Amino acid sequence: MREWTGQFWFLPAVMTITALFLAWAGIQVEERHGIPAGLDWVYSGGESGARSLLSAVASSAIGVAGTVFSITIAALSYAAGSMGPRLLDNFTRDRGNQAVLGTFIATFAFTLFSLRSVQGGDDRPFVPHYNVTLAMLLALACVAALVYFLAHVTRGINMTAVINLLRDDLRRALERATDDRTEAVHPAAPPEAFWTAGEQLRSPDSGYLQLLDTEALTAAATRDGVALLILVRPGEYVFPNTPVAVGVPRLPGGVLPALVLGPRRVAGQDLEFTVRQLAEVAARALSPGVNDPVTATDVIDRFGDALCRLQGRTWPSGVVYRDHQLRLVYPVTTYGGLLDSMFHMIRQYGSASPAVTLRLLDVLRIVAQGEQDATRHAELDRHATLIMEDARRETKNPGDLKDLEDRYRTLRQGIRRHGEAPGA
Repeated sequence: MREWTGQFWFLPAVMTITALFLAWAGIQVEERHGIPAGLDWVYSGGESGARSLLSAVASSAIGVAGTVFSITIAALSYAAGSMGPRLLDNFTRDRGNQAVLGTFIATFAFTLFSLRSVQGGDDRPFVPHYNVTLAMLLALACVAALVYFLAHVTRGINMTAVINLLRDDLRRALERATDDRTEAVHPAAPPEAFWTAGEQLRSPDSGYLQLLDTEALTAAATRDGVALLILVRPGEYVFPNTPVAVGVPRLPGGVLPALVLGPRRVAGQDLEFTVRQLAEVAARALSPGVNDPVTATDVIDRFGDALCRLQGRTWPSGVVYRDHQLRLVYPVTTYGGLLDSMFHMIRQYGSASPAVTLRLLDVLRIVAQGEQDATRHAELDRHATLIMEDARRETKNPGDLKDLEDRYRTLRQGIRRHGEAPGA
């Protein structure tokens, strides 16, 4: 349901239907009860004036909407070249943009419906005075919506605004994907040899794994008294006729319906997709055609923010027991995999930029200072080493290289002081 209500057309459609109902109700009320005395603010003109006013409002509303949104889409398409496709997706799902479009379309539909009820002549003349009055108010609402829309879109295509939106998405995704460490339970997974004699399930179709229904899979395995291993993770592309699951001693029923495939990656269970959207912004900023290291460092700061929020939280093990019996094992994103998604692309594209490399090392140092987990320190140390290896090869200026070596040395010393990472 949320996927439907978030579509660009949903709110405008609801507003248009509401406008049509109001137009019909206004006509019915006036035909039955007329205009009470004392309502001086209600339109009091004749048939000719009503036709002209309603026609002007209808043509203006749809004309302005078409022109403004056409120009806006062109500007957004140009801006998406440097910010990524997330900008367009955010524009279509933004409730403010939907409300503006709905205001214009609802005004157009309301005035057209009202216009058809205007009748002249001597037989049965009728002018919908309530509706003409409301049409004038809707015209003023369209003007206000236009002013709001221009200011809103201008803020929306700002690079910092886009990065902050992606940061908020990443925060929510990490909160869904991790647990509070004091409450987390990590049952052990069986060795790989346990699954060698199992029955394989191959995918009959292809696409990105958008949803893995672990509750349904656990219920199916419990019902049939088997253990089930899922081989693919949300966000991975599933090729046809490739193994996606293994059941021991046999496969339970209902596995394929719990693996939802689609033509594109989506947020939700696919944590790395949210991370890669931010990393893509940094990679585009570091391309030779854009050359914007400031944006890349902004993205690195947001990644540091996310990693600091992970301190004290832990990843699910992906192992599910029911009544002390193994029922399901499924792949999950690890801390190391998260770091790979965050920093590999930025490191590769930004290795020749000392400003980017320095900020990468600074952020890793700050994250390491607050992190207490030994395995996470080892992953941070691994990425710091990769960054310095590329920097030594690409950095030409001796002064820049000295700064990088100093930052790297400080980072390694901080990790070693915790006694949780291998020495240099």
